[in-house]
Amino acid sequence: MTHPFDEALQLQRLDEHTLQGQTSPVYDNMVGPFGGILAATMLHALQQETQSQGEPVSVNVNYAGPVAATPFEIRTQCLRSNRSTTHAQAQLIQDGQVAVYASAVFARRHETWTAQEQARPEVPAAAQCPRQRLDVGPRWLGAYDMRFIEGELKLDGQPREDTSSLLWVRDEPPRALDFAALLAMSDIFFPRSFIRQQQLGIAGTIALSTHFHATAETLARTGSQHLLARARGQGFRRGYFDQSAQLWNADGELLASSLQSVYYKG
Repeated sequence: MTHPFDEALQLQRLDEHTLQGQTSPVYDNMVGPFGGILAATMLHALQQETQSQGEPVSVNVNYAGPVAATPFEIRTQCLRSNRSTTHAQAQLIQDGQVAVYASAVFARRHETWTAQEQARPEVPAAAQCPRQRLDVGPRWLGAYDMRFIEGELKLDGQPREDTSSLLWVRDEPPRALDFAALLAMSDIFFPRSFIRQQQLGIAGTIALSTHFHATAETLARTGSQHLLARARGQGFRRGYFDQSAQLWNADGELLASSLQSVYYKG
């Protein structure tokens, strides 16, 4: 049986640099699809364009407009490739307009000196944390098993000074981790404006930059286990804020870090 995530990423090739896709209702958000699934779809298309010339190191996704529940096209282009890196870009086009555009850098990694400064916080294991189930909210929330340790969305209207959230997360149903799924999970955090005010509002990601520290071997070792995810807002001003995030596996290996810019009202 095909996992819902893989069904959502299915693309049909129209020509050498054009693919066609269709949004999945499993990942519906308040307006259009969940941004993480769109980012994963763009990466999936770019992986086909570059014919797996190395592993993704950095992916930048910009959301220019809403994506409707109708077929879309993704046009890809390999910008430059050398012995160690490949640069590529893609545009998701619907009704003749660009809705999402992305760029990615792929690299053939080599054995080098290695270090990790962002240590995984010491927290209870995922099995010891209850899964959060929201009675309200967009459908995509049901596609993830989220277990909050701190910074959950309580919707009690009591403002918070600290927008940090810490939670265990994995695909629901469980699925072996790959780069596309890891990219999607870098966007599972509620807008920090919601956390700050503890109430829903109008907000949407306009840019997401994710950097992969994991290799394919690391992801294979991680399998379908929960990831520890942390996000924090940094500044809210005149309709825009940014939030940073990190994701580790249970062994404490930093898999990815991200930074996104978000539009908000209120």
